[in-house]
Amino acid sequence: MNTNIALEQFYSWQAKLSAYNHAMSLIYYDGATVAPKGTAQNRARALSVLSEETYKLSTSEDTLSLLSYLDEHRGELGEKDARAVYLALKDIKEMKKIPMDEYIAYQELMVEADDVWHRAKEESNFELFRPVLEKIFETQKRFANYCAPEKHPYNYCLDKYEEGLTMDECDKFFSALKEKIIPLINKISAAKQVDDSCIKGSFSELEQEKFSYELMKIMGIDLDHCGLGTTEHPFTTSIGSHHDVRITTNYDPSNLSSSMFSVIHEGGHALYDMNSADDLAYTLLDGGVSMGIHESQSRFYENLLGRSREFVGYVFPKAQGCFPEQLKDYTADDFYKAINLVTPSLIRTEADEVTYCLHVMVRYELEKRVMSGELEVKDLPLEWNRLYKEYLGVDVPDDKRGVLQDSHWSGGGIGYFPSYALGSAYGAHLLHKMKETVDVEKCLSEGNFAPINEWNREHIWKFGCLKGSSALLRDALGEEFDPSYYTDYLEKKYSAIYGL
Repeated sequence: MNTNIALEQFYSWQAKLSAYNHAMSLIYYDGATVAPKGTAQNRARALSVLSEETYKLSTSEDTLSLLSYLDEHRGELGEKDARAVYLALKDIKEMKKIPMDEYIAYQELMVEADDVWHRAKEESNFELFRPVLEKIFETQKRFANYCAPEKHPYNYCLDKYEEGLTMDECDKFFSALKEKIIPLINKISAAKQVDDSCIKGSFSELEQEKFSYELMKIMGIDLDHCGLGTTEHPFTTSIGSHHDVRITTNYDPSNLSSSMFSVIHEGGHALYDMNSADDLAYTLLDGGVSMGIHESQSRFYENLLGRSREFVGYVFPKAQGCFPEQLKDYTADDFYKAINLVTPSLIRTEADEVTYCLHVMVRYELEKRVMSGELEVKDLPLEWNRLYKEYLGVDVPDDKRGVLQDSHWSGGGIGYFPSYALGSAYGAHLLHKMKETVDVEKCLSEGNFAPINEWNREHIWKFGCLKGSSALLRDALGEEFDPSYYTDYLEKKYSAIYGL
């Protein structure tokens, strides 16, 4: 074998893996959107077979031999191929530590968990979901012990979503946020509250869907390669490569802002996934490098851009066009203040920018304690409710609006939630850097996202997984990440809105 032949085989292997992932992503997307309620077992069987094939393809001796050869000859490889080999070996070495039967059983468990979670949320019944969630946490602990016995099991989980992230770093990060955010919330609470009546009322789902597509076009999303569906909990998924990305939303007939900002949020994820360099397609380098970076893009578009005064000035007339009766007596300034109302709430996805990180902290604390053995799954609802009262001052009326509100645990996403807060802070620092060369306010006031998207494409998107998240962020910023840019942004924006 020589290096050129080995590389040909490596690309063929990546293409085959991409095809399996394509099929599994479609099955997941179908299950979360339009599949009939009684079809979960059918999907589980299909995923079981595909998962077994993926496991065998990834961990076979032939694959390991091929990757080991390329790793030994990495001096002959370009940057892209060397990085792909590194990531492949890293994943395979970890996967081989997990027994195949347990790996396949976990994929089946994910299908069951998603189905049970939907039913449990609909019935507001945590006890229905509890046995499945216990299996998920138990499996995560077991996999952590197989793959990284030297680590705390929760550090293993955090690292999967943001490489190198630890509980110590999370504790310091959240402590720095609380130091600035809590006093800001207290000042806002004492100030005169803004009126959000313009986004409350009766908004037809059909008109909301039309408005959603209008938002996607304004953002510069290629609708030939990005679809929009509806589901209980909005998400984004790539179907095999960046050439096919799906986003979803959920329409609340009584609250226009709910679907509006879920579409912009998921649209930020989609823009990141869709703009990997074309030569990364069907390889391990296609798509976002970490969930922290991914959330930096979704939260960037949702909040830093979507909730800005300039963007609202541009988009409000279009909203009036879709909802002429509901919005006829309001101005763009009314709309701007309404979508930036700060008030403690129950639902994370509908939380304002200032209190949002407190929602994330609740989940972080609970996950950390369950993974540490300090808290049992059966006690999650009571602890959830207690922390919401302590952190946000709100009473949780039921499981649906409490511990069952997010889909992440049903998908095995233990350790994901801190990425939302990190992403929010990353985004504020990236915006500060972008403004050195892009007139962001002018772009937003004209509805011209092209210069903004081009900056993100050149500094973030096109690299896919070519760079690690820390290196990518450092190169884009030209300095080390500093969360104070985020807290400074919040203090400046909301002091102006509330006259502090």
